[in-house]
Amino acid sequence: MEHMTDPNFSRPGAVDLSSLTSPAAPAAGGYVVEVGEADFQDLATLSMKHPVIVEFHSARDTGGPALSQDLAELVNAGEGRYLLARVDVEAEPRLAQALQVSAVPTVVALISGQLAPLFQGTRSREEIAALLDQVAQLAVANGITGRAQAGSQEVEGEAEAAVDPRFEAADAALQAGDYELAVSEFDKLITATPHDPEVIAGRAQAGLLARSATFDPATVVADASAKPNDVAAQLAAADLEIIQGASEQAFDRLLGLASELGADERETVRLRILELFEVVGRTDPAVIKARRRLSSVLF
Repeated sequence: MEHMTDPNFSRPGAVDLSSLTSPAAPAAGGYVVEVGEADFQDLATLSMKHPVIVEFHSARDTGGPALSQDLAELVNAGEGRYLLARVDVEAEPRLAQALQVSAVPTVVALISGQLAPLFQGTRSREEIAALLDQVAQLAVANGITGRAQAGSQEVEGEAEAAVDPRFEAADAALQAGDYELAVSEFDKLITATPHDPEVIAGRAQAGLLARSATFDPATVVADASAKPNDVAAQLAAADLEIIQGASEQAFDRLLGLASELGADERETVRLRILELFEVVGRTDPAVIKARRRLSSVLF
């Protein structure tokens, strides 16, 4: 999926999470829902049907309520073109950390299961409207043409439909933020059902969360730039790019690296590429393209 970036995504003016102060944001309603860590996988599933806008906010951000109000009104005016999912970073610190959210407000889009950064800090109503139009166009370009349902029933219904007793232990670990335990639980399921695509994908997603839980994005980027042939540094950079929605860039990075390595290190990179294919989704165009290239790199 195309990585929708903005030149001001990390611009000065974003509110640092360590220095927040006061009021409250608008209440949920219409096509606006409050969500937490337990709902995030369901949001990714919903984004296969229609775009999901995710707003990370804090009630102690003095400039946040006005932006939240504009965003909610514009999403509701779309009458189902998008669902706005609001995440309180103080109530959901692990989710904010896992997605590398370091300031509020931060707004991203979920399209076909992939994160696309929109903006960080305040924006005018007109700028927000233009970005939402861009999201709608990108969704259509990716074949996402469904409509969201009003109210929270859609997310709740998705969660109920997704319940599978096999995943109870892994899901509980994910909700608790114990990603290493989640990986262990998925490994047990893989032992029992080694070819189950849902289990394989869950293991891949848990693995990515476990590896990235302590990421410092600036350090990861700097290390990758300074050590172009260092396998660990390049694997970490690819993980970060996947989290940021730049899947094609991540695959290009690892495929280029693999072509320059000896057999043992190339196998390490190959396994990570295959794992990231599962995170992104086997039918994603970037995965299909990279899978063809992988064959030529290996043989």
